[in-house]
Amino acid sequence: MAITDVAARAVTERLPKVIKPRTHAVLDYAMAGAMITLGAFFWKKNKRAALAAFACGGATVATSLLTDYPGGVKPLISFETHGKIDAGMAGFTATAPTFLVFADEDEAKYFRGAALIETVITGMTDFGADTGKVLEMPRRDWA
Repeated sequence: MAITDVAARAVTERLPKVIKPRTHAVLDYAMAGAMITLGAFFWKKNKRAALAAFACGGATVATSLLTDYPGGVKPLISFETHGKIDAGMAGFTATAPTFLVFADEDEAKYFRGAALIETVITGMTDFGADTGKVLEMPRRDWA
């Protein structure tokens, strides 16, 4: 296990769990909007950074739309699972500049900052909280 992973877990486990599902949904969509806007901003200057930002923003939107929480449209992912995906997305956001070979360029700092914000949001979210939604199986009439 990487030392950065151990350090991130140590910090996030100690954070107070004060973010509820509705607030988390708002923060998810805000982060997605910020990343998509960043992609548009980078488009003319650095296509690799723009594509990374679009990928991060798009993945966040997709995950949010499919999560069983306020703001989700089709509840295919539990809120608890969403938290695990968020942790992975923070890692992806942090490593995207290296993966797309722009880690030494100015645009990379935005991804590191976004990854830090995502980590803090994930660490402060109470993923055991009631989402206010109930997953129900569709009814079938066999008659």
